[in-house]
Amino acid sequence: MLRSVLWILMCLPLAGRAADAPSPAPAASSSLAGSLGQMAFGLVVVVGVLLVCLWLLKRLGAPRGSARGLKVLGAAPVGPRERVVLVEVADTVLVLGVAPGQVNMLHTVDPAALAMPPAAATDTPEANGFAARLKTLMETRKS
Repeated sequence: MLRSVLWILMCLPLAGRAADAPSPAPAASSSLAGSLGQMAFGLVVVVGVLLVCLWLLKRLGAPRGSARGLKVLGAAPVGPRERVVLVEVADTVLVLGVAPGQVNMLHTVDPAALAMPPAAATDTPEANGFAARLKTLMETRKS
């Protein structure tokens, strides 16, 4: 598949040179039709190349094997090259210490313990917005 895409990309400059070759004087209507045909062909080629590139990105970027069940919830740096990472695996949240060349499990957390507390319900529309959530998060961090 990749070879065919590369072959098509290599042939595109040759197709442009063939289109630049002088031709006998066409009629005005065929000149317009030829220009529209070239434009449509170019558009189809560009859209095709974009679709192939998107397919390749999706194919090469997808996690393989056991990584499909992992979900990184967050990370916090604790040193120049060390981090603490929250990873969800099935119904368990793991707290991992990640350093160059090693990963250590520090703790296991219940997913329900990580759920955000419900915001205080009031009658004002601002209370359900960003400011209320920020206030709630700041209060939970202080305690």
